[in-house]
Amino acid sequence: MRNVAPITVGPASRLILGMRVDATSYASAAGQVVAWANAAESRYVVFSTVNNVMEAFDCPDYRAIVNGADLVTPDGMPLVWGLKWLGLRAATRVYGPDFTALALGLAAGGKIPVGFYGASQQVLDALLRSVRSRHPDLDIAYSYAPPFRPLTPQEDEAVVQAISTSGCRILFVGLSSPKQDVWMAQHRGRIPAVMLGVGAAFDFLSGTKPQAPRWMMRLGLEWLFRLASEPRRLWKRYLKYNPRFVALFALQLLGWQRGEQSS
Repeated sequence: MRNVAPITVGPASRLILGMRVDATSYASAAGQVVAWANAAESRYVVFSTVNNVMEAFDCPDYRAIVNGADLVTPDGMPLVWGLKWLGLRAATRVYGPDFTALALGLAAGGKIPVGFYGASQQVLDALLRSVRSRHPDLDIAYSYAPPFRPLTPQEDEAVVQAISTSGCRILFVGLSSPKQDVWMAQHRGRIPAVMLGVGAAFDFLSGTKPQAPRWMMRLGLEWLFRLASEPRRLWKRYLKYNPRFVALFALQLLGWQRGEQSS
């Protein structure tokens, strides 16, 4: 099976600087994920931010991975605003950590086995304690904190076999972006589960890192909170990408308004 599907842009999607973003909702995305999981389909979902858009803008290979995803949600408010400015007025945010909490509740209620792949062992252990406390009936079929290095082909095959035999049908992947998106694309067709690239959700739901206040999220200022919380790790990402995104998207928007829809 091909890992990267051809790009498709439907009426509920737009290209933002060449990267597809879908105008979905929590209810629609959750319904689709549950349906895929119940059918044991191998799918992957990208929760996209400005960081993803700019990574995709700079790297055609990564852009193909995102555009080939089964679902690309607008995780950050700038992308919600971008969809609205590009004609999808009903676009809403589908935020990875909130979607994770929703999906876990649906999986517990629907008896859908889940798994977790990513983070350090310390963060993963804290996450599992938190999830089990909130959802005592949830079937956690698989969990693994991989080493912070590329796996050998033999190690990777062992991971694939372990996930497949566990019966996991929704796999939460927390490797950070773009690494998690590349990993999911490489494993579509090999793992019979819906892979959700939820990144920082592992840290937030485990309580190991603080989450921005809701008012900052609504104003699109979550990046500022995260930058203040982890300046040494995140300053290059935000100071390099955010100004470029604003300038480049403004140019795209001007072209759209002149009837020159991006393709």
